[in-house]
Amino acid sequence: MKCPFCGTEDTAVADTRLNDEGDVVRRRRKCNACDKRFTTYERAEIQLPQVAKKNGLRTEFSRTKLRASLELALRKRPVSIESVDAAVADIEEMLLSAGEREVSTQQLGELVMRELKKLDKVAYIRFASVYRNFEDVDAFSKAIREVSPKPAKK
Repeated sequence: MKCPFCGTEDTAVADTRLNDEGDVVRRRRKCNACDKRFTTYERAEIQLPQVAKKNGLRTEFSRTKLRASLELALRKRPVSIESVDAAVADIEEMLLSAGEREVSTQQLGELVMRELKKLDKVAYIRFASVYRNFEDVDAFSKAIREVSPKPAKK
């Protein structure tokens, strides 16, 4: 590790600690040349897949865009921030566990709809209406029937 003060590569680790969650290592280092101390952080690098758009372009996965999509569908709905955070984390976990280098916007949209269906039925319909590009009332009715509870049999 290069010293940020003098640029020499002759540094030593003076102290190592894990954060409370255990996913980040904090190291206090000392430069053997200029005697100054500095801190470095080490964490696992998680590689989320590229997003393949309908027009053929590829782009980096954006947690911010994912969250914005969920928040737009959930606007003025009684869903906690913690629930949105959990949904974003669940989608990211599904993407990571799939182990694919690339995910289509269609696959990503389906994951978002799955999470919205669990969080809020109205938000699910909002998102589905745009995502599936409903052309008529029948498409809306079908989507509503998907999330409506089935009547009890007598």
